[in-house]
Amino acid sequence: MFEFYDSGYVLARLIFERLLGLVYLIAFLSTLAQFRALCGARGLLPAPRYLRAAGFRRSPSLLHLHYSDRLAAALAALGVVLSGAVVLGLTDMVPLPVAMAVWAALWVLYLSFVNAGQTFYGFVWEMLLLEAGFLAIFLGNADTAPPIAVVFLLRWVLVRLEVGAGLIKIRNDPAWRDRTALYYHHETQPIPNRFSWSFHHLPKPIHRLEVLGNHVAQLIVPFGLLCPQPIASVSAGIIIVTQLWLMVSGNFAWLNLLTIALATLALDGRFLAALVPVEPAPAPEGPLWFTIMVSILTVAMVVLSWAPVRNMASRHQVMNAAFNRLYLGNTYGLFGHVTRTRLELVIEGTDDRPEPDATWKAYEFRAKPGTLTRRPRQVAPYHLRLDWLMWFAAMSPLYAESWLLTMVVQLLQGDTAMLRLLATNPFPERPPKYVRILLYVYRFTTREERRRTGAWWTRRCVGEYLPPATLRATPDTDRAAPAPDAEPEASSPADRPSGEAE
Repeated sequence: MFEFYDSGYVLARLIFERLLGLVYLIAFLSTLAQFRALCGARGLLPAPRYLRAAGFRRSPSLLHLHYSDRLAAALAALGVVLSGAVVLGLTDMVPLPVAMAVWAALWVLYLSFVNAGQTFYGFVWEMLLLEAGFLAIFLGNADTAPPIAVVFLLRWVLVRLEVGAGLIKIRNDPAWRDRTALYYHHETQPIPNRFSWSFHHLPKPIHRLEVLGNHVAQLIVPFGLLCPQPIASVSAGIIIVTQLWLMVSGNFAWLNLLTIALATLALDGRFLAALVPVEPAPAPEGPLWFTIMVSILTVAMVVLSWAPVRNMASRHQVMNAAFNRLYLGNTYGLFGHVTRTRLELVIEGTDDRPEPDATWKAYEFRAKPGTLTRRPRQVAPYHLRLDWLMWFAAMSPLYAESWLLTMVVQLLQGDTAMLRLLATNPFPERPPKYVRILLYVYRFTTREERRRTGAWWTRRCVGEYLPPATLRATPDTDRAAPAPDAEPEASSPADRPSGEAE
């Protein structure tokens, strides 16, 4: 006989909700620190202008009601408070409707930022957080046992995430098929971490074994999540170990942490009880109204699952796509192409005339490679959005044509909000007169080079991405525009291909 509720997942739900609350907390802290500079009224991609053009139906967001940077900060701060309450377990101390309202508020708040954030909020983990966060509204609290349908819907999200990522790899890049992808990936991934250099220098047979393990973990193991115990627990355990390996080898924001959270919902309650010194109180079945809501949700999500399943089955699979503006029933995929060469943009400024003997000083980003002797940092599960977009921009100027010139203007103006996103400002007294962007090829040093120089990276300049630009007042606006010294107006970097797009 089918049981609608299952008390065996009470402990798994407790762990999942705390981890999901932690992910929400990190996401809102990231938004609180970065949204104004990236998407504020005078940001790189101003949200007010975008929201007016898009309309509510195309881009539902609370920020349509009224936009100001203060309001955006207040909403992000509210998200921090609510997610903090979830992490502390306060949602288990209130009635079920209140707990559901808290989860719903978190989802609406974050949806509002994602739908206003444009390119800077276009990452796979935004979609994954919104889909998992919406389903969490119906997972219940201490007042009710977990609805088994919602538990399986969240597992189904994980299946789509892993299988979609596995399929896009073997379909799109021969390096995943011949198992050479990790000859390059640890070095060319968006933001290497403090152990990526060591992973890159592992023997090639281990790299090939890593790829084989990835294929097993993404194309075979996930289907076990939908099977009875203990198969589901074994599958979840393999996925968790794989995600921990990825966390050690790179910076992928909160993707790995959220994937681990989803996997916990497949772990057997008796197994968890032996590991976690917490014994939740027995939970009763939910009220009738809650059962009806969960039933409607289940039917709706089954219908919405048709689009991602059809996409995964297609030879022309799309990677990371939402089929609706609520980000429910998404299709996922990661690293469908492996970059063989690491391209980096280095932004420099000078107070001199841009002559061959000018002294240029580089701006340092918080995590992306810059100074050769600076060891790569561990920043995940925090998300540095600008650092990530700079990686994309180096591969193809098309990724940056809507915001990079604005960033140059703000550096020439000494914009405080923009400078807070960077690690160092080489012009603390006054902004530089000129800014340029150079394109470099970076590679990890060899072991011998590392011993001899102490550097983690070596690099060579392959060209000028943006020529020296300075401010030129424009008659129609109080903001300045970049213009090269004694030359025609600087063209957008999108006009000069500078790398192979991934």
